[in-house]
Amino acid sequence: MFAVLVVSIPVLVVTLTLTVALLVVAGILGYRAWKNSRITPQERERLRRTALAARGKVGDASLVDMRGEMVVYSYAIRGVEYTASQDVSSLREYLPAEESLSGPVWVRYDPKNPANSIVLAESWTGLRPRSPRVPQPRR
Repeated sequence: MFAVLVVSIPVLVVTLTLTVALLVVAGILGYRAWKNSRITPQERERLRRTALAARGKVGDASLVDMRGEMVVYSYAIRGVEYTASQDVSSLREYLPAEESLSGPVWVRYDPKNPANSIVLAESWTGLRPRSPRVPQPRR
């Protein structure tokens, strides 16, 4: 009535070895697929800028400083003042000449999270070039 299954030790060792090898290969393939599907930080930042340029609210801001590849700006939303910076190293071609940047700029921010803001994107810029000086009449 009951059959006794006799398995030899070498068959058991081979079966366990193949099972472990299969699990290791599946783990490596799964890790590589997960790693390749991740969004790079540069792509994540580009998507954030695109979303804010498309749907963000526009407000007034002041350009505080331009430190190399960073634009530092300050703005107030509903009585709260924010000071933020944006890395513009990938947006160099969209920048006006540094000496022509003025104090007031526009900022685009997320109304649900006002700290999430930009002053420059591929499709939008809040940087205003300095207006030409108007000569004053002599007295």
